[in-house]
Amino acid sequence: MGRACARNNLLKAAIFGGDPNWGRVLAAVGTADAYLDPLIIDVKLNGVQVCTNSAPDADKSRVSFAQRLFEIAIDLKVGTHSATILSNDLTHDYVHENSAYST
Repeated sequence: MGRACARNNLLKAAIFGGDPNWGRVLAAVGTADAYLDPLIIDVKLNGVQVCTNSAPDADKSRVSFAQRLFEIAIDLKVGTHSATILSNDLTHDYVHENSAYST
C-alpha cells in the first residue's frame, strides 16, 4: 500500500502543489494489489483526519505543508499490520530533467 502511494506521481504532484487531495490518496490505494473495502478507508495528512470511511472529514485547509516532511497515514481497517515508507518528492527540477531526457 505504501509503495503504491510512494510511486504515484499524481499524488506527489498534489503534495508538491500544496493540495491536500485525499482523493488522490484513495486512487493510489486502489492501484495496490491488496484486500480492502473501498468504503471504509481513513486518511490523515500530516496528522489531520481528512477522510473517514472514504468520505470527506475535516477542513482540508488545516493540513500544513510548511515542513519538508509530509506524512500520509492510511487505515484500511483490515488486520493489525503497519508499515512506513519513505519516498522522494516531485519538483520542477525533477520533471524538467526527466522530460528533457532523450533516448
